[in-house]
Amino acid sequence: MRGAVLVAIAAAIGNLLQGWDNATIAGAMLYIKREFHLEASPSIEGLVVAMSLIGATIITTFSGPVSDMVGRRPMLIASSLLYFVGGLVMFWSPNVYVLLLGRLVDGFGVGLAVTLVPVYISETAPPEIRGLLNTLPQFTGSGGMCLSYCMVFAMTLVPAPNWRLMLGVLFVPSLLFQIVTIFYMPESPRWLVSKGRMKEARAVLEMLRGREDVNGEMALLVEGLGIGGDTAIEEYVVGPSEGDAGEQDQSRDTVTLYGPEQGLSWVAQPVAGGRGSMLGSRVNLIGDKFPINSIYPYY
Repeated sequence: MRGAVLVAIAAAIGNLLQGWDNATIAGAMLYIKREFHLEASPSIEGLVVAMSLIGATIITTFSGPVSDMVGRRPMLIASSLLYFVGGLVMFWSPNVYVLLLGRLVDGFGVGLAVTLVPVYISETAPPEIRGLLNTLPQFTGSGGMCLSYCMVFAMTLVPAPNWRLMLGVLFVPSLLFQIVTIFYMPESPRWLVSKGRMKEARAVLEMLRGREDVNGEMALLVEGLGIGGDTAIEEYVVGPSEGDAGEQDQSRDTVTLYGPEQGLSWVAQPVAGGRGSMLGSRVNLIGDKFPINSIYPYY
């Protein structure tokens, strides 16, 4: 579980950068107007502020389908790169048009972060703390705004405040986001299961949960998605184990589950002749006391 918490914190850096970006432009606009003489061009002034939101709006229209194709992690890496490039362009900005370009690129990074970070956290967090971890994006976004306001205030105390530094310093924390997305954050196990990459999904779950016993969660992922990928899918029915657990077949076709009845060990066994015939069905075993669902193993 510790791994899932650390991964969620790392992912939430993307929202910290979003809050940082939203706050710095408020302080920098005063100095941008003076340098580029925008007092007579309120439309350009408004465009400088809005360009980041325009970029975010554009990229969010297709970020979901693209992330379903290529994965959550590559899209978060792309977000960190866009933050980095946008920060450098704003830091350089010789004129207002280059500044607009930098704000647009930065907005692309913002759009990817605010849409995919909550999805990524939801798909990597354990159910019991999923809601708690999904508060991190809002928390870090607000924290980024607070840090940015403090930085801008400190810069206004010097004789000649540098608006390029106010905006461009974004590339420094974006480097941290880039490092953690590339070298630490794994791919979403749910996405891996959706592509049939079960061994990779299992390895990621073991890392996130800090234990090797992730069979139950893997079975739930496969059943919930209803996708087999390149795995062999076989229907199992679940019922209370009969006899001593030590006498049961320990082959790969037997999975022990821990059900709602205290003291009962639930065992999944293949349905004879039922391969692929009742996928997703619901049956009752042993009267009406034990409603049973089919589950799907992975190999």
